[in-house]
Amino acid sequence: MPTTVHTVISPAILYWGTPVVLVTSENEDGTSNIAPMSSAWWLGHACMLGFGAENKTTQNILRTKECVLNLPSDSMGDYVNKLADTTGLNPVSDSKASRNYKFVKDKWARAGLHPQPSNFVTPSRIAECPVQMECQVVQVNGLRKDLPDRYGLAMAIEVRVLRIHILSNLRMEGHPNRVDPNKWRPLIMSFQEFYGLRDDKVAPSVLGRVDEEQYRAFTKSDVKKLPGDDDDQLAAVDGDT
Repeated sequence: MPTTVHTVISPAILYWGTPVVLVTSENEDGTSNIAPMSSAWWLGHACMLGFGAENKTTQNILRTKECVLNLPSDSMGDYVNKLADTTGLNPVSDSKASRNYKFVKDKWARAGLHPQPSNFVTPSRIAECPVQMECQVVQVNGLRKDLPDRYGLAMAIEVRVLRIHILSNLRMEGHPNRVDPNKWRPLIMSFQEFYGLRDDKVAPSVLGRVDEEQYRAFTKSDVKKLPGDDDDQLAAVDGDT
């Protein structure tokens, strides 16, 4: 019989399981940046993206107001891993350097991916990804307004999906604008590990090597105390008993 006992914990990240997205954006010199992320959700043809403010992708999107959201299948973990610990920022920021990120200029060559031209936006689509969405920025919000010393470290960027490209074999038979969920197998990130719509990991994850506690700084303020701030300590004590 399943347990009904709940305990208090405070994970440093709350990646409960969302699709991996490879975001393509345009650098100042016209080259491409490709960044893997999984802080994304959709409602209708609106999508909300969560990025660190210091990210090269964030800078590119804020400057150009455009991006392409490319969704890899659950067989593409190796491609994502080749980009997972890279950054388009040079020099590498202190926070990313502490997590062993490296500057890479040519992300296409690094990952072995290939560009396809987009119809409505400048950034290229990724040919290997079964789903590609051309997007335009609607609005940008700084996160954590409740914490004065953390406000703006992360951004919530709302984009509108202008055009969706999918592989033909993912379309539902008899329905020209429906995706067949029996055929679509997204790559899911759950607490830094790769999963699919199956029972086990689909591939090892490079980000899975990073200690989750390195993200703790995004959850707490040094100047403002909020209820639950010490739950990570409470959980540690409970775990020892």
